[in-house]
Amino acid sequence: MEFSWLTTFITAAECENFRRTAEILYISQPSVTVHIKLLEKEIGAELFHREGKRIKLTEDGKRYLLYAKKLITVYQRGLEDMKSLSQGYTSQFSIAISPLIADTILPSVLKRYLSKHPNVEINVKIIESIDIEKAVLEDEVDIGLSCLDSTNPDLTCKPLYSDKVVLVSAHDGRDSETAPPLDEAEVLTNNYLLTNNHPGYWDVLLKKIKSIYPAQRMMKVSQVHITKRFISEGLGVSFLPVSTVRRELLEGSLLEVDCHSITLPDASTYALMKYEHSRQKEFVAFISKFRF
Repeated sequence: MEFSWLTTFITAAECENFRRTAEILYISQPSVTVHIKLLEKEIGAELFHREGKRIKLTEDGKRYLLYAKKLITVYQRGLEDMKSLSQGYTSQFSIAISPLIADTILPSVLKRYLSKHPNVEINVKIIESIDIEKAVLEDEVDIGLSCLDSTNPDLTCKPLYSDKVVLVSAHDGRDSETAPPLDEAEVLTNNYLLTNNHPGYWDVLLKKIKSIYPAQRMMKVSQVHITKRFISEGLGVSFLPVSTVRRELLEGSLLEVDCHSITLPDASTYALMKYEHSRQKEFVAFISKFRF
C-alpha cells in the first residue's frame, strides 16, 4: 500500500469531489481515480459511490477513513521524528496550552527550559482550556497546560500553581500617594463588569457578585488581553489573575481595587498527561518550580 493512496482518499473524503482533490494535491484527476481504485482493491471494499459530479463515502469508506487518518498521522510523526534527529534534537514532545497561559507564563518557562535542554524539540498548540483535555486524550499532544481541572480517570492531572484573582480598574488620574483608595462598591456600581475571560472561576464568582450587587451591569469578554484593553479605555472593570496584569499594575496603567465584601477565588493552572513519560514528567516538574 502506498501512503499517497491514503492521502488521496482522505482528501477526496473531505472535499467530496475528485476534480477538487486533484487540484489540492497537484496531481491529475485520472491519478486520483487510480489511487482510489488501487486502495479499494487493497482493502477489498468500495470506498465511494457517485452522485453526479460529487462523491460520497460508502459505509465501508466512512469506517476506513478513521484508520486511514491514524495511519497518516503515525507516518507523519515518524518523518518529523527522523527530521528532528537529523537536526540535532534527541527528543521531542508537544504541548497544548490555553491562550491565557501562553500570554503569561509560557515564554519565560520555555526560554529557561530550552536553555537547559537545547536538544529537546517542543511543539506548541494554542487551544482553549475546555478543549485541552480532549487533545491529550486523543494523543494530539503529550502535555496539556490548562486553566481547568480534569477528573478523567485516563489522565493524570497535576496542579501547577494558583494565581490570586484581583479586581482591576483603569487609572483614575489621581495621585496614588494622596488620593483615597478606590472603593469596591463605587467601582462596581459605576462600571460595567467584564466577565467570562477565564474558564475557571467566573461561575462561582458571579453568584457572589449578584448576591451583593444585584443590579450590577455586565459584559462578556472572552479574552484577557481584550479585557485589559477595554479596562484601559474606560469600558469597565474586571476580576483577573494577578499574573496577567502584573506589568500594568507596576506601570500604573491599571489599578487594583481592594475587595472587602467579596471573597475572591484563585485561578489555578494544571498539567494534564495521558502517559507519564520521563521527558514529560521532567518538563512538568520544571514548571512546578516557578511561582508566577
